[in-house]
Amino acid sequence: MRNYELLFIIHPDVDEDNLTAIVERVTDLIARNDGEVKNVEAWGMRRLAYPIQDQREGQYVLMKLEMQPQGVAGLENDLHLLEAIMRHIVVRLEP
Repeated sequence: MRNYELLFIIHPDVDEDNLTAIVERVTDLIARNDGEVKNVEAWGMRRLAYPIQDQREGQYVLMKLEMQPQGVAGLENDLHLLEAIMRHIVVRLEP
């Protein structure tokens, strides 16, 4: 298993309850792709460097996880299907 960081930006109109539900959904997607979440940090609302979907702000969430390399592609495909997530990036951490 390798260590990864997943950073995703959620639409600013999502309220606190739905934000928690989205984070839980992403955690389930990671588990479904044979991964394990080690840490979740909600960074809150931040200004974007450039507009995304006509939005200038977004709610940032950082997750540290362990996953097999084959599961990353499946996770990224699943994240594209969640409409509330405007952008995401998965980065492999050095051991």
